[in-house]
Amino acid sequence: MTVVSSKEFATNQNKYFDMAMNERVFVQNGGNMFHLLCTDNDDATAKKRVYYEPDEDFYRSITADEFTEGALKIIDKIFAKK
Repeated sequence: MTVVSSKEFATNQNKYFDMAMNERVFVQNGGNMFHLLCTDNDDATAKKRVYYEPDEDFYRSITADEFTEGALKIIDKIFAKK
């Protein structure tokens, strides 16, 4: 992984484009960080999204309402002790 400043990147763009073909290259500009991504001239690769099917953890998870209900019970117990 390589991190360079925006000034360094502007000075040596070709160097960092070549590096991005084999490793992760990040350009830092102030508080922002940009990741160079090589798509091998295949525009479809850059737009392709990967969707994963839910796994066992998803089916064992609780809903936001269940979480809220449990959290409120705990909070009530905490304040009931005082």
